[in-house]
Amino acid sequence: MAVTIAEAGAPARRSARSWRGLRRAPLVPAGIMAAMIVMAGGADVLAPHPPLEIHMDLALKPPSFVEGGVPGYLLGTDPLGRDNLSRLMHGARASLLVACLSIGFSTLIGTALGALAGYRGGLIDAVIMRAVDVVLTFPVILLALIFVVTLGPSLWGVTAILGLVLWSRFARLVRGEVLSWKEREFVTYARAAGASPVRIVVIHLLPNIANSIVVLASLQVGFAIVVEASLSFLGAGVPPPAPSWGGMIAAGRAYLETAWWLVTFPALAVALTVLSFNLFGDWLRDTLDPTLRQL
Repeated sequence: MAVTIAEAGAPARRSARSWRGLRRAPLVPAGIMAAMIVMAGGADVLAPHPPLEIHMDLALKPPSFVEGGVPGYLLGTDPLGRDNLSRLMHGARASLLVACLSIGFSTLIGTALGALAGYRGGLIDAVIMRAVDVVLTFPVILLALIFVVTLGPSLWGVTAILGLVLWSRFARLVRGEVLSWKEREFVTYARAAGASPVRIVVIHLLPNIANSIVVLASLQVGFAIVVEASLSFLGAGVPPPAPSWGGMIAAGRAYLETAWWLVTFPALAVALTVLSFNLFGDWLRDTLDPTLRQL
């Protein structure tokens, strides 16, 4: 009878934990993330004006909600009369595209190399981890500047630089997790049953460390956005006239005293987006890690 009561109470306890986790969910950051993703994906439709359309007669107009603003230009215009809101939307596409592509590439490469190093060990482990150490010693900005001097600035160049740097973080995390999980009994049983190393890693190990990989990926999105904005600010990222948040900040700094909106809104977009992804990543880590759950 006691077993029956415990089994009957288990779904209720799981439901209560799920409800408490939902109540602690960062709904505001999640909403900001969703808004940025929708804005980036639907920029061609949602933007009120073409981002490269020039109207010199509307140059440096303040936001429409400020005295002197022009209706239809909610966040004002830049020195060439281009709509600030439209450029902000298309800049979101560049930042999120770079972040998603670079982190996706890094996750695949880093997970594969980290699993190989952790499971095989020996010389393979030593070579891969020394490569990780070497990559982590190089500053991202320095690598990007070297790349730009060699091949020129481009969105794909920024993506490649981030991918070449971020894979090492995933490899180090996955290696540590694999070293811990491969000594468990179920892995020993799988070896005894004749399972190949690839099957053990893919079927038995990766599902158990997937939570850690997802959390790290979510936390790296903010880092990737900051790096992309920094490189665009330095002229080593998305080349003008294509809009980017860092490029908009760089172009607007000369008008900071007279046209505050040129820097304020893209800077707010960077700050809010990075903060939202970081808060969401922290919540995801607390939710997926059983050692951090509150009963």
